[in-house]
Amino acid sequence: MDYSCTLSKTLQHPALVRASSLGLLLVFWIAAAALTADASVLPQPWALWVPFEKAAASGALPYHLGLTLWRVICAFVPAMAIGVALGFLMGRVPAVDRWLDPWLVVFLNLPALVLIVLCYLWIGLNETAAIIAVVLNKIPNVATILREGARALDPHLGAMAQVYRMAPMARLRHVVMPQLAPFLAGAARSGIAVIWKIVLVVEFLGRSSGIGFQIHFYFQLFDVAMVLVYALSFIGVMLLVEALFLQPAERRVRRWRTA
Repeated sequence: MDYSCTLSKTLQHPALVRASSLGLLLVFWIAAAALTADASVLPQPWALWVPFEKAAASGALPYHLGLTLWRVICAFVPAMAIGVALGFLMGRVPAVDRWLDPWLVVFLNLPALVLIVLCYLWIGLNETAAIIAVVLNKIPNVATILREGARALDPHLGAMAQVYRMAPMARLRHVVMPQLAPFLAGAARSGIAVIWKIVLVVEFLGRSSGIGFQIHFYFQLFDVAMVLVYALSFIGVMLLVEALFLQPAERRVRRWRTA
């Protein structure tokens, strides 16, 4: 009985489930590649090792990977900061929400491609335009999530803080932030996933470096293997960021709700 319970818990371990899920995806890839039977359309996973080694050894892969990661960070930080402040303000001040809600709806429905092209046309084909385009695309999503979080703040906890005359910073730290933490974690997780995809589009359209630029280059050569090498390399980095930082942070901020 104890052995069965231990085995059941082991099989349900998050890391094992995650690895099994990725393994199943790999099996689907192998099966799809076998069905196409054409490496120029979809190569087998192991066929990517040699081009991966060459790209890594030449320094091209680490160079472009680093630049894309840097752009993701440069866009993520201001997008989160502005989006959190805007969303909290809209969630707590109804008049501000009424004025800014139409803007939010417009930017939520404005295609990312349009904003990217306009930023390149107005600012130029440079890093500033690239980062601004990504930030503008992400702010509305963060603001929407945080607005709902601000609306969901417990008024009884706010009243308690007022009765005990808590200082503004103490109230923010001990009353507001614990309630907003799950929304912040959700916005961060979805934000990092969306931002890196937009960064690739930005690089694809108007930069001369980065993973998106390399995908564009090998797309012109119809080199599916190298497109997959660069794409999967960055996906691997994002999976590591998710597993090592974002998921543990989310579990930590949600722990008090289930304590």
